[in-house]
Amino acid sequence: MDLRLDGQTAVVTGASRGIGLAVNRGLVAEGVRVTAGALRSSAELDELAGAGLAPVVEVDLAEPGGPAR
Repeated sequence: MDLRLDGQTAVVTGASRGIGLAVNRGLVAEGVRVTAGALRSSAELDELAGAGLAPVVEVDLAEPGGPAR
């Protein structure tokens, strides 16, 4: 499906597994440059790195200082 998102940028949190990982895969497949936020990077995210995924930002958004980091 062509969502006409090629060249756009997205930020996905909770990106290393489950729904977040699926969203990353879908967006990268549509040509979106994705910045992924996750507690830890994963092998699955590393596989997407060459296809349009920006480096993973390791962050705990549940910590009070997490978003600022």
